Amino acid sequence: MIITNKLNLPESFVNMARQDYIFADNEYRVTSLLKGIRETILERRHKDEIEQDVSDMIWLLFGTAVHSILEHHKEGDYEFKEERIKVCIGDYILSGQFDLYNAETKTITDYKTCSVWKVILGDYSDWRKQTLIYAYMISRFGFDVENAEIVALMKDHSKRDAKIKDNYPPLPVQKITFHFTAEDFIEIEEWLNQRFAEIAEAEKLPDDELPLCTPEERFNSGDKYAVMKKGRKTAMRVLDSMEEAEKWQADNGGDFIETRKGEDKKCKDYCSVCQFCNYYKEEVQNER
Repeated sequence: MIITNKLNLPESFVNMARQDYIFADNEYRVTSLLKGIRETILERRHKDEIEQDVSDMIWLLFGTAVHSILEHHKEGDYEFKEERIKVCIGDYILSGQFDLYNAETKTITDYKTCSVWKVILGDYSDWRKQTLIYAYMISRFGFDVENAEIVALMKDHSKRDAKIKDNYPPLPVQKITFHFTAEDFIEIEEWLNQRFAEIAEAEKLPDDELPLCTPEERFNSGDKYAVMKKGRKTAMRVLDSMEEAEKWQADNGGDFIETRKGEDKKCKDYCSVCQFCNYYKEEVQNER
């Protein structure tokens, strides 16, 4: 990756940004598997061409700094931390690094920096899957794992909003816990085998034929359906489905229904390989 420094930030920021992962043949990190396959493979193919400015990596660096501080936590008698482990999945190697494992409580702990909206909305499915993969990997070495906990540090938490909003997290840190069963481990093993099978097939394809990232992987906001009236610029009502819009139109009037395509937020603002993606060039770039 080419790291630029357009704002001439301190060199320490640049050095931290350069501490990047070196891709190894047939080896994938857990975090890579949780991205879209297209994004994952484009990152590997174009690793020496990707350009990113330090100013666009501030929150990534913030998360790295938090982990660096927590590394100084002294392990207890039944704990080990910041361990990178590797397991074989077919012809591939799966690599992952968890923050802390406690053999007495059989719990994995992972520290996350996030937006306060992550906690407000309460969608932790990605965190659960990531810690479940870590748990599965640790179990392959003979350690029992029954639970995981995420220590979520909310970088944009507002003390004022915490006082006046009912659904707002009261503190800038919150612990989220998961419990894993034997069925969970069976399901994640099946998912990993399937994921690597999909990667093996995708690796044979040229860039433009790679499988598209799913709407969820693109952070798509979802299509909306606006009930419109001729001669009026604004919608009479905007709904989440065509069925809801048609029902509302039948009950309340309106001349036609306008489909408003959902926004691919990751493609627009958070994907480092969008410049190499034909979907972005053809479907997203011109929407800006």
